[in-house]
Amino acid sequence: MLNFEYDHIVVRYGELSTKGKNRKDFIRCLSGNIKKRLADHEKLEYKTLHDGLFIKLNGEDYDVIAEELGSVFGYSYFSGAILVKKDMEEVKEMALKLANKRDYKTFKVAARRADKSFPLHSDDINRQVAGHILRNKDIKVDVHHPDLTIYIVVQNNDIIIMDEKVRGAGGYPTGINGKALVMMSGGIDSPVAAYLTMKRGLHIDCIHFASMPYTSKQALDKVLTLAKKISVSQEQIRVHVIPFTDLQLAIYDNCDEPYAVTIMRRMMYRIADQIAKNNKIRVITNGESIGQVASQTPESIGVIAKVCDTLILRPLCMADKIEIIDLARKIDTYETSILPFEDCCTIFDPKNPVTKPKLDHCEYLERKFDWQSLVDECVKNEEIIMVSYRDKEEELF
Repeated sequence: MLNFEYDHIVVRYGELSTKGKNRKDFIRCLSGNIKKRLADHEKLEYKTLHDGLFIKLNGEDYDVIAEELGSVFGYSYFSGAILVKKDMEEVKEMALKLANKRDYKTFKVAARRADKSFPLHSDDINRQVAGHILRNKDIKVDVHHPDLTIYIVVQNNDIIIMDEKVRGAGGYPTGINGKALVMMSGGIDSPVAAYLTMKRGLHIDCIHFASMPYTSKQALDKVLTLAKKISVSQEQIRVHVIPFTDLQLAIYDNCDEPYAVTIMRRMMYRIADQIAKNNKIRVITNGESIGQVASQTPESIGVIAKVCDTLILRPLCMADKIEIIDLARKIDTYETSILPFEDCCTIFDPKNPVTKPKLDHCEYLERKFDWQSLVDECVKNEEIIMVSYRDKEEELF
């Protein structure tokens, strides 16, 4: 009898299969992202297949590799696999070991011949393997809804045997669609928006507006911790920290209180627009969701965004709060996001913010002070902090 242990992982592409002429670029990007994520495992060997990636474990821990693969975007699923010789006795024994791995009640065998010269047809392989399992295990065949499917692929030099398919994160390989600048506040929404931005193939930088001393170092540390948590999908993230205090105070000194948040957001977009242009970033994303707060009504969003030339995407635009919280829990940012350290959007929270601001009134208020020089100072004095999930995580309490 053979000792059961996965010796390979087979990664299967998802949306990549529809990319036509760009398919090679997508596969190259995905393979590179997987190799970066698994860089700590030096024994791994990689082979690119037409419809997937073949990873030889060489003794590396399958469970550890499987967990780390789960944070990489751009593939449909992966499976633990065993390679055996083109010998049906070995195939049957290994398939039986897979069937004995857990207490399954029903199963089926699904064979495919990539090597058409193999003497047995797919149906013959299915019958022989299934028959061997039925003779040695109290289990039934169910070809429609089995508890276990054993996949057998006959290749030119060997045979791959796989069982369960582990669903991947999906989406596109991070970086294949360029770069985005994510407006990261430290709340629940923006890390989720950042995650979804990466999922659609955009490599992200983050921008955070800090209003020291009104906001604390712990508030900034919270943002950096959130960035670290989501960096598992692209290894590291560059955070642009903007000193926002002087500009924010000028806004509250010169603007009607109901309009203060609207003007503040317009200034944030102006700064983000300039940072994006300075770094050749073509997209700005944020955690805005229609109607969630005063600055996120359709009227507010329209007036605020008029100051920005860069394309703005809002991944959470149509999501409700429960959906956002559920995803935040899934990506392990929720508990950090709810830590009680206020950001610059909450410390000067007006009692009655306008929900349907008028563009001409915004422009009138902005003419009352020299906002351009203050915006230029914010951009000039940015601090760039690189964070990675590999960094040691600091305590925030």
